[in-house]
Amino acid sequence: MTQSPVYSKQTVEFVTVAAEYCAFIEQSDQMDRFSFVDKCIKLLPLLYLKVQLLPNANSDIEGFPQKIVTEEMYEYIRQKIASILGPKDDYLEVFIDDMQYSDSALKSNISEDLSDIYQDVKDFVYQFSQAYEPTMVDALVSLKESFEQYWGQKLVNCLRPLNQIRYSQENEDELEENENIDSVENKFSNRIFNSQKDNFNDNNELDDWNAD
Repeated sequence: MTQSPVYSKQTVEFVTVAAEYCAFIEQSDQMDRFSFVDKCIKLLPLLYLKVQLLPNANSDIEGFPQKIVTEEMYEYIRQKIASILGPKDDYLEVFIDDMQYSDSALKSNISEDLSDIYQDVKDFVYQFSQAYEPTMVDALVSLKESFEQYWGQKLVNCLRPLNQIRYSQENEDELEENENIDSVENKFSNRIFNSQKDNFNDNNELDDWNAD
């Protein structure tokens, strides 16, 4: 008996990466710009690779799969990402549909690209979580179609500005500053450690300290 494509190794691996991407986007308000961008340029290529490896499937369900991401949810995610990126959110892009009507590059937004990807991937993860095979197959077919027609291009478009942000001198300075802060904190912690150890030594309790 032929195994259903929804249970293949490639599908399971994609679901894992897709769920990680959704969780990352949903929790992004806990990150600074550098950490957010650094995570993006590691996770997005992996998402792109795994969707390429998904098996083909045929759905007998008519209509569109159930959606979970509402307009309000989408806008909340987009604004959250835009807030993290600040002025770095905008970039010029030539690989967009309206470019054929323009003589110059048009403005795009990383936050919108990432939110578009999130919307389709989140819907897929939700549909898959229903554990009903016909729905899972339908979700797989819909995801591959939306990737090929829409968010795959969005993903590769925003990687370029994200890469530029990650490796710009401004972010190198930010990383160095964070490393310096960590170094100061470590030195401070070491001073506390040594001070506590000296107190144990003065009280003839060094054996107890080492035993711990």
